Amino acid sequence: MLHKSTQGVKVPLLKPLAVIFLITTLLSCSPKTPVPQTSSPEPGRPPSPAVVQPRQPGTEKKVTIGISVATATFILERWNKDMKVFSGAAKELGADVLVQLSAGGIREQIAQINYMVTQNIDILVVITHDSELIAGAVKQVRDAGIPVIAYDRMILGTPIDAYISFDSREVGRQYGQALIRAVPRGTYLVANGSLHDVNSFDISKGLHEILDPHIAAGSIEIGREIWLEEWSFDEALEKIGAVFEETTAFDAIICGNDAIAGAAIQLLAERRLAGKVAVVGQDAELISCQHVVEGLQLMTVYKPIGKLASRAARLAMAIAAKEPFPPDTLLGNGSGVPVPAYIEKPLAIYKHNMDAVIKDGFHSYEDVYRNTEL
Repeated sequence: MLHKSTQGVKVPLLKPLAVIFLITTLLSCSPKTPVPQTSSPEPGRPPSPAVVQPRQPGTEKKVTIGISVATATFILERWNKDMKVFSGAAKELGADVLVQLSAGGIREQIAQINYMVTQNIDILVVITHDSELIAGAVKQVRDAGIPVIAYDRMILGTPIDAYISFDSREVGRQYGQALIRAVPRGTYLVANGSLHDVNSFDISKGLHEILDPHIAAGSIEIGREIWLEEWSFDEALEKIGAVFEETTAFDAIICGNDAIAGAAIQLLAERRLAGKVAVVGQDAELISCQHVVEGLQLMTVYKPIGKLASRAARLAMAIAAKEPFPPDTLLGNGSGVPVPAYIEKPLAIYKHNMDAVIKDGFHSYEDVYRNTEL
């Protein structure tokens, strides 16, 4: 079953005062710390001030942030970077971080989330395996008074406290723009990402914003389009391979991410077609950056993960402390309650601007150009 796009169902951007009012209202619904009561004053005497006992050193409870990560996600290179940056930033802000990797699919992730609730976490950050099936577990967490942030993948069908990610529709637009410039006429193969991740559908929508006029004009043809169950190199190898058994008559291949792009390039190389077919992907994985400078991949979309993950850590601390953290916009997630959203913009990386990835420290110059002449 196809998911509905979340970024495609945007709630109109509220004016700043309205956003502040909404956040203040939401925060005011949370239980308050009881105000110390004063004793009744004697007649003619002013009330005595409330006596507040100072905290003894070391008795303050740290904020504990729970992070639930789908294992199939975590094996990808970029997610290791996300979690390292997030955990480091959160610890610098004074938090304890409890990371749980689900042993398999959505059932295991739900079990891990239920476990973390018993560990007295103050806030939960979720990189979900399935945008829809996680909803019941998330509702239970919030019913227990624990806020929930959806990281990179929107959680659908239940209210959440925040969503932070990159603009997936812009990723799709960048795919389309890159290929229209490089291959203005020809036949394209589209290898979409996971059916269980709403981002896949937003990428597709952004892609078609750019391609559809050219398809209508007859200059571009989508020769074949496939969808994967997971963001998986092995699954991509199998499914793109099955397409190639029928035909390799493609001028460009659009890949949901760099793992899928890597599978496509391997299959092209086996047929001596690598470098002759334009391939695009996302995440700026090291091997894909190497492929870009070697001329085997046209472009990869770079997401400044350090910026996103550190912002997510600050967001988690603010929500846990019930402090304001104004969103970039509000989005719908099918729950009927607008979700405060924090959206970063990705960057298309080609051979000519690879230095943007290197200057950020995402990869080193030596690693990117390892297989080429330095």
